Amino acid sequence: MDTVAHVLHGKPSEVHVASPQTSVFHVVERMCAARIGAMLVFDGGRPVGIFSERDLMTRVILAGRDPSTTIIGDVMTRDLVYVAPATPAQEAMAVMTESRCRHLPVMDGGRLVGIVSIGDLVRWFSRDQEFEIHRLTDYIAGKYPA
Repeated sequence: MDTVAHVLHGKPSEVHVASPQTSVFHVVERMCAARIGAMLVFDGGRPVGIFSERDLMTRVILAGRDPSTTIIGDVMTRDLVYVAPATPAQEAMAVMTESRCRHLPVMDGGRLVGIVSIGDLVRWFSRDQEFEIHRLTDYIAGKYPA
């Protein structure tokens, strides 16, 4: 069974975080430089929320807030949904679908070990299906070991 840990294994280990007092402008600058769609918000060494492109659009831009003076602690998503490394990848995708989120922190005993995006999971399942198709094609063509 493929787990979230398997998906994380193929990704860079760095997870970008910010404090709740950081300006939206600075966080967006960092997100663009890193080419990521969300940043975890940590306070006192523990996760307190996540700031995503969706938060930027709905809680900053549409609300008419100034990104240079607004802090992410005021506009982040506070209801943080996360999974454990042993969570099956399909279950993680179901959690994302149910929670309507595109980024899912991975926590192990209260410690952050990574973050998976919906794109990471789609790529994982796509590769898995591609492997299965090749395996079945080889079997049908008689190339599959007996």
